[in-house]
Amino acid sequence: MSQAKISDAAKAKVAEEIKFDILAGVPELEGDNELKRSQIARTFISDTITVPTKEMYSYALLASLGDDVYHEPSTAQHAEQAYSALEAHIANITGKEAGLFMPSGTMSNQIGLRTHLMQPPYTILCDNRAHIYKYEVGGAGFHSGAAVTPVAPSNGHHLTLKDVEANIVYGPDVHFAPTEVIALENTLNGTIFPQDDIIAISQFARSKGIKMHLDGARIWHVAAETGMSLKVLLEPFDTASLCFSKGLGAPIGSCLVGSKEYITRARRIRKLFGGGMRQTGFLAGSAAYALTYNFPLLPRVHALASKLQKSFEDIGVTILSPAETCMVFFDASSIGSNYDEIAERGAALPEPLFLGGSRVVLHIQTTEAAVDDFINLLATIAEEKRKAGFVKPETQINGHSDVYVRRVH
Repeated sequence: MSQAKISDAAKAKVAEEIKFDILAGVPELEGDNELKRSQIARTFISDTITVPTKEMYSYALLASLGDDVYHEPSTAQHAEQAYSALEAHIANITGKEAGLFMPSGTMSNQIGLRTHLMQPPYTILCDNRAHIYKYEVGGAGFHSGAAVTPVAPSNGHHLTLKDVEANIVYGPDVHFAPTEVIALENTLNGTIFPQDDIIAISQFARSKGIKMHLDGARIWHVAAETGMSLKVLLEPFDTASLCFSKGLGAPIGSCLVGSKEYITRARRIRKLFGGGMRQTGFLAGSAAYALTYNFPLLPRVHALASKLQKSFEDIGVTILSPAETCMVFFDASSIGSNYDEIAERGAALPEPLFLGGSRVVLHIQTTEAAVDDFINLLATIAEEKRKAGFVKPETQINGHSDVYVRRVH
C-alpha cells in the first residue's frame, strides 16, 4: 500500500474518531427540549435558567456573520461602524459613548472594575450583599489586586450617602488604600435602589474623584417597573454592566458601557482575560430578540411575584424581603416547615415544582399555573402543620411583637 493511501486511511480513521453528531435522534432531542421548557416554566430557583424559544433561534440565525475581535459588524450594519450594532445600541439607550459585549456578567463586572483601577493601592466600596463581592470568586482581589470595603446598609435595603461617607477612604493618610470605585447594584436581590439615593452618592463620589460603576445585571426590571429610561437610571454612573441572560432570556451575554476611551481599554483587557470572541452575530441576534420581545414581558413577571407574595402572606408565611420586581424571600419556619421539605414536596407533585431555599425567583417563562401550584403547596403544608399543633411564634424585637427579622441572601 502506498504512503498516500496509508495517509488517507489514517486521516479517515482520525476523522471517524473525532466526529460527533449531537443531533443524532433529533425527534428525541426535540422531545427533551420541550420537556426542559416545561420544567423551566415551573422552576423558581433563578431567572438565569430561561431557555431560548424557537422564535429567538429563528431570529438569531438571520444575524450577519463577523469577527468581533476584528470589529466586524453584526446584524447587518455597515463595516465602518466601530463597534457591533448591539454594542452601539446598548451604548445609545444607556446614554454612554460605547459598549463592549461580554460572555458573562461576572466578566463584564470584573473587566469593568479592572479598567477603572489603574495603579494600586485601591479599594472598591460596595454593598456587603453585592454580586461582585459575594459571587464572583474573589475576582476583584485576583484580577485587580483590589481591596473591597463591603458595607451593610443601615436601613437593611440599600446603601445611602450616610453609609458611603462613613466607610469611604480618601485623604492623605498612607495607612489606607483609597476608595477608587463605588460599585452599586440595581436591582439587588430583586429590590430597586432609589434613584435619589444613587444621585446623592454619585454627586459625593464625583466631588472626591471616585468612579461610579453599576452592576446592572437586572436593571431591565427597574426600567420596566419604574418607567424610567436607562439613560436616566445610568446617568449617575461612569460605567455599567447589563446582562441579557438575567431576566431577558437570552442564552448568553452582557454589555459593558462607558466612555470611548474607557471601552477601548476594556476591549484590550477583555482580550487579556480570554474574552475576545469571533462570530458573535448569533449571540447578538439573541440579545436583540430579547430586548425587543422579552423586555415587554417583565411587568407580567412583577405581577406574578406580587400575587405570590400576597398569597403567601394570606397563608401565614412570613415574607423576609417583599416583591419589588421578580424575587420574593420567605421564611419556611413561619409555617412550621423548612426549605428541604418544601422542595421535596414540590418535586413530588404530578407536575413537579423546582424550588430552592428562601429565595423565589420568577421569570418570563414562569407560568401562572406554576405560581398557583406553589401557593397551593404552601397552603397545604401550612394547614397540615396547624393540624399537627404548630403555632406561629411571635418574635420580640425592641419591644415590638410580630416583627420578623428581614434576611436577604
